[in-house]
Amino acid sequence: MRYMCLVYYEEKPLGSQRVPGFVVDLGMSGAQAVAKECNAYDADLTERGHLIVSHPLSPSDNAVTVRVREGKMSTTDGPFAETKEVLGGFLLIEARDMNEAIRIAADLPLAKLGSIEVRPIHRGP
Repeated sequence: MRYMCLVYYEEKPLGSQRVPGFVVDLGMSGAQAVAKECNAYDADLTERGHLIVSHPLSPSDNAVTVRVREGKMSTTDGPFAETKEVLGGFLLIEARDMNEAIRIAADLPLAKLGSIEVRPIHRGP
């Protein structure tokens, strides 16, 4: 069964700061350490046959929210809701059941910085 893992985290530059829970080599910024661990976990999920696709998203200040009401379109810069955590990326995975999908999500490196929403892919009526 397929599951979407939506990755939410607080958008703030990791820059050269240390990131708790991530292995940071000398000379490696926090952002580089996070990216390194995410790429390694993606490779592991691919090797085990779980990862279908994953992508980070551009920062939320590049987003546009689109609405159509009574036939009229409107746009708003940025995400729909004002929150500290924003949608930062996604993974589409294959798992036996929700429990396995949750275990996979719990091991995502970004779960240390934010939250992962796990949702089954809807297969129709």
